[in-house]
Amino acid sequence: MVVLTVRDGRDDLGTTVTSFMSVSLDPPMVVASVATSSYLSEVLNRRPRWAATILSSPQRALAGRFAAEGRPGARILLAAEPHHRGPHSDALILETGISAVECETRQTMEAGDHTLFVAEVLTTDYITSERTPLVRVNRRYLPV
Repeated sequence: MVVLTVRDGRDDLGTTVTSFMSVSLDPPMVVASVATSSYLSEVLNRRPRWAATILSSPQRALAGRFAAEGRPGARILLAAEPHHRGPHSDALILETGISAVECETRQTMEAGDHTLFVAEVLTTDYITSERTPLVRVNRRYLPV
């Protein structure tokens, strides 16, 4: 699972994304699927630079907070978590995941009730092999 964050002026937005994958090695590109009707989708269409943190298995509660309806802004959700602002995206990046990337959207496409944001990876903020990824399949988290 991934927490996708974007800075929109003075506000920081974020959501849990379950559909996130690599689509190209040269150049390095990823795709994130976001509900088209969401405010985040609207912001991502205006702000092409964003960050994605791949969550580790102990971060299940954090994934739930970022997925909740009516959730507060990303700054509030990350207030008790180690994080920093990405130098390329200006988005908030969680420091305790598996990895984090900063991206720039190159293409968008509608896919049912979601929009696919195809983005070039500008930089990899960090990678660790010391943690197990948080995976959700069929509406359930896989055991650690």
